[in-house]
Amino acid sequence: MKRFLAVLIASMFLASAAYAADAVKDEKSKSEKSEKSEKAAEKGEKSKGEKSKSEKGEKTKSEKAKEKTDEKKTEEKK
Repeated sequence: MKRFLAVLIASMFLASAAYAADAVKDEKSKSEKSEKSEKAAEKGEKSKGEKSKSEKGEKTKSEKAKEKTDEKKTEEKK
């Protein structure tokens, strides 16, 4: 009977250790995902709440350059 109880307690201990290891593994994967998203936000990628330049009404560098060349062409025609 004592041997049976010892085996039962040992198996319960091992099962709880395995369960805790799974929980830690899940927690690590969640923290890694959040770290990746934070790094992506730091690199300049827009987050869900940010608007792009076109949504704000601002012009990009290429649009500004096109306007300048168009202005130069119109000045040359005059």
